[in-house]
This record gives sequence, C-alpha cells and structure tokens, in this order.
Amino acid sequence: RSPVMCSEKALFARYGGRSTVTVLAGDGIGPEMLQHVTKIFQFVNAPVDFEEVILSSQPTAEEDLDQALTSIRRNGVALKGNIETKFDDPTFVSRNMALRRELDLYANVLHCHSIPTIPLVIRDIDMVVIRENTEGEYSGLEHQTVNGVVESLKVTTAENIERICRFAFDYAIKYGRKKVTAVHKANIQKLGDGLFLQMATDMAKEYSNIEFDSMIVDNASMQLVKRPQQFDIMLMPNLYGNIISNIACGLVGGPGLVSGMNFGEHYAVFETGTRNTGSSLAGKDKANPTSFIRASVDMLRYLGYTNYADIISDSLFRVSGRGQTTHSGHRRNEHYLPDGRCSLPPYGGRDS
Repeated sequence: RSPVMCSEKALFARYGGRSTVTVLAGDGIGPEMLQHVTKIFQFVNAPVDFEEVILSSQPTAEEDLDQALTSIRRNGVALKGNIETKFDDPTFVSRNMALRRELDLYANVLHCHSIPTIPLVIRDIDMVVIRENTEGEYSGLEHQTVNGVVESLKVTTAENIERICRFAFDYAIKYGRKKVTAVHKANIQKLGDGLFLQMATDMAKEYSNIEFDSMIVDNASMQLVKRPQQFDIMLMPNLYGNIISNIACGLVGGPGLVSGMNFGEHYAVFETGTRNTGSSLAGKDKANPTSFIRASVDMLRYLGYTNYADIISDSLFRVSGRGQTTHSGHRRNEHYLPDGRCSLPPYGGRDS
C-alpha cells in the first residue's frame, strides 16, 4: 500500500457524500484501462463519479485542453491515461506537459517496491522516486538558430527546487523514511544542477534526523540496477526523474505494475508510473491493467476513501498471489472481473 500525501490546500468536489473526479482516458490502451477501473468501482460501490473529458494526441481545438483544465480545477482530482506526444510535428505541445505546468503539478511520486508474487531477479526493493515535474529540460523552450543548429533551454529556478526538496523531506518525515538521495549532474552542469545540489544540501540541514547523500545520475543508474536496496527516497530534477523512474519500474516487474502520482498545492493527477500509451497493445485485450488500477487506488486514498482503496488493492494482490496474474506474458486474456478472474499480461508500447 503506497502512502499518498495530501496538501492542506487541496480542493475536492464532493456532493451528497460522493466525490466527482475528472478522467482523461488518453491514447492507446487508456480507454480500455478506464473500463476496467469503472467496472471495479461499480462493483465495490465506491462513492466516486467520473466526469470524462476527451483529450488526446489528435489535432483538436485548443478548447479541448481548456476544457480538461477547467474540469480538473473544478474537481481538484483527475485519473489520467497517457496522451501520446507526436514526434513528427515540432509545433505540437505535449498535452501531458501542458497539464502539469498549467496545474502546477510540481511533484511526481513513484513508490517502487517488490511484489512477493512477482518473480524478480532482485528482491526487497522499497524505494520512492520524487521528481520535479514542471521545469528543467521539460520547459519546452527549443528553437533552431540556423539550419542544422538547435538550442534547447534547461530552466532551473530556486523557487521550484526549494519546494520539491521540501516535499521530499516532508514526505520522509511523514512516512517514516530514513534517507534522501539527491541525484544530479552538477559535475558537468555546474550552475543548473549545481543550484539543485546546493539547495538540497542546505535543506538537509533543517532535517537532521533524515540521512542525506547525493549521487551523480550516471552512477545512480548503475547503483540502482546493482544494489537498489541502498535507496530509500531518490530526489531529482525532471529529466533524470523520467529515466530513473523507468529503471525503477523495470526492477520491480515492469511498467504495467507501478502507478504514478502528481501533486500540486491544490490539484492532484493520478496515472500509470511510466506514462506509456501502450499503443501496440490497444484493442487486443492484452494490456496489463495493474498500474492503472493502482493509480485509481492511490486516488481513493487521496480522497480519503481508505476502506475502498484497501478492498481493491488487497483483492488485486490476492488474485496475483493465486498465480492468476503474470508480469511477463500470458496466453489467456480474460478481462479483470469482480469474481476474481484476472490475467495481467505486460503493459507496454511507445513511451511518450
């Protein structure tokens, strides 16, 4: 069970004892995953109503993004599939990135831990990846100065570094974590990552009961696959967080098993951990819904519906414990059903 932080300023839409949340199915297998979650919520009678908003990678009017933002601002919470980012259109702005920036979802959190029923090369993993979610290389500031020469700007601000660092240390205090490791490339990017490392180091002095160390990102990648148990909380800027998150998900069984959480002061968006669209599996009834189900469980915890979250989470892993699920592939492809039958082949596809 993954802990879910909730800001004191968080906004919720509750009417008659029920919560309304925005759902964005996204591209690829997103609509299929949403169907699974909808059936499960109906079966356990979860007090949640979905307000579905269509937002995809298709060239649509800008009003679609505005409608999605308005819905999330009204409801405070969203459950989201990934929206594919087109590689062949330089004018296309990532909808995923736009949502994170417009809603100021500055913290991305992945809780990666070994699942006893999943056969893994390395066991006993229990770590949290905390990633700055709004700036860095994801600022979206690129231009071509002359033909064949492209400049891509990495924007780093003290304000955003401070709040993601404080988020990480507060998370450690609240949930009994012992150590925070800042991941950086300050040996090369002496100003940008140097600022990140310096501010993380300074803030660690305010949390003397939390162990703190730092590690260069290339070494951190090697250490993660060599001895992941040494990590507790890994804190890092945006791009490194994207890469490290995918490695961590792979270590615990694959992208179909881990959920991801995005937090701002007022809003929260829950999604799959590695932000894959699973386009290659769309329509084949072979996609693993575990990560999307776990995202919905995280959302229930955030909303305060702990009992419903526990029922779904415990049922999911009880099915896995009976050997009816697999992370590595399966010839059967039954739907996830309330009676407990579940086949969970790999969730994957193009990463956007």
